[in-house]
Amino acid sequence: MRSAPTILHLDMDAFYASVEQASKPSLRGKAVIVGGLGPRGVVATASYKARVHGVHSAMPMSQARRLAPNAAYLVPRFTLYRSISDQVMALLRALSPLVEPLSLDEAFVDLEAGGTAWDERSARLVGAKLRADIRAVTGLTGSVGLAASKMLAKIASEQAKPDGLVVIEPGTERAMLEPMPVRTLPGVGPATGDHLRRAGIHTVGEIAEAGEDELVRLLGKAHGHALYAMALARDDRPVVAERETKSVSVEDTYDVDIHDRVRVGLEVQRLADRCVRRLRGAGLSGRTIVLKVRRYDFSTLTRSETLRGPTDDPAVVREAAARLLDSVDTTGGVRLLGVGVSGLADYTQEDLFAQAAGGAGEEVAEAEESESASEPRPEVPVERRWSAGHDVRHTEYGHGWVQGSGLGRVTVRFETPGSSPGRVKTFRVDDPALEAADPLPLVEAPPDLPEPMRPPEEPPPRPLEG
Repeated sequence: MRSAPTILHLDMDAFYASVEQASKPSLRGKAVIVGGLGPRGVVATASYKARVHGVHSAMPMSQARRLAPNAAYLVPRFTLYRSISDQVMALLRALSPLVEPLSLDEAFVDLEAGGTAWDERSARLVGAKLRADIRAVTGLTGSVGLAASKMLAKIASEQAKPDGLVVIEPGTERAMLEPMPVRTLPGVGPATGDHLRRAGIHTVGEIAEAGEDELVRLLGKAHGHALYAMALARDDRPVVAERETKSVSVEDTYDVDIHDRVRVGLEVQRLADRCVRRLRGAGLSGRTIVLKVRRYDFSTLTRSETLRGPTDDPAVVREAAARLLDSVDTTGGVRLLGVGVSGLADYTQEDLFAQAAGGAGEEVAEAEESESASEPRPEVPVERRWSAGHDVRHTEYGHGWVQGSGLGRVTVRFETPGSSPGRVKTFRVDDPALEAADPLPLVEAPPDLPEPMRPPEEPPPRPLEG
């Protein structure tokens, strides 16, 4: 572990919900919940106001609605979130070449490798400036933790939430960790936490007191050794700039179980095509095709098939996924299907195309929502176009967002990121004056930011006299 707090961990505060509040003035300061709105949807992010009611990420949306019935419920806009994440990651990469993204809203940065921090004071200044730059460029807030290791930097950013900065100075780590609950440490989930609690271990300090041998006895060799090291604040993991993509996959959860075997097959084919679109978008191919099926009783089955070499051909992937489906019993109904490709490479093996029935070279449609001609799908009701939270434009009233739709009507609130809370209007779903629109920027004109500070250069040596 290094001798200065130059590992930075950034966590954007309630990211998806914060983006929605920044773009919708009427939702600022209110409970906002983003996620799947169907009967089997889950919460992706909840604003801090919603968390007061007990709502949290990964909670079933039905439970969230019971806890916070008056909250605003919105469908995610991942394209917008990704574009804002790109702005934030660009700010981080201006600080150091070693940036390790963990998700759209979270990353580690090695400030020492970028020469932007070398002691406690310079690290604190960089952290404060980063938070100000994020607000200036995106209009959002982020919490920053600074420490001498990745584990401690992440713990510091958790302490800093929301919209704060915490620096853990070297030499203070053990004293800070000792009174914290065991769940503070990475990898200690509910099951491990309960196991430790039954053994009389409730705090990080008590983990250290229990000793390595006792932890190995309780948790097994690998977990016991790792947990003991973390309790002693030992973490030598480096910040890794490129996290290798191990697989590409897509999946869908269905509001109503699918019982028709033909429909299941068509869904698998559609998912295979979507997966290949993602593969090609990333410039990748893969050797192993994976099928995931969650049945009516929540049992989950996975099947895989490894090809002779990597491919990004949709016909090959579809055919392999269909073969895998043949080995799965779906009689009782299916609630989730997924198709993935692993064993990734940045090249394809042409002779694999011969595996595809009907020849090779079928192109994947560019648009994410376009379907293969061999996959007839039921016509979607017009109401489904108007997803709650998505942007629209009306020829008379201008830009707005969908508050809700149903029974042939759609309700729109007309406001923009820079306006006051706007007025609400209701229209027929087929109103020709209303159309889908692209999101507006959260900040109209992001400022030109100054270069990050660098350590002073050493003065040149003076020539010897003589």
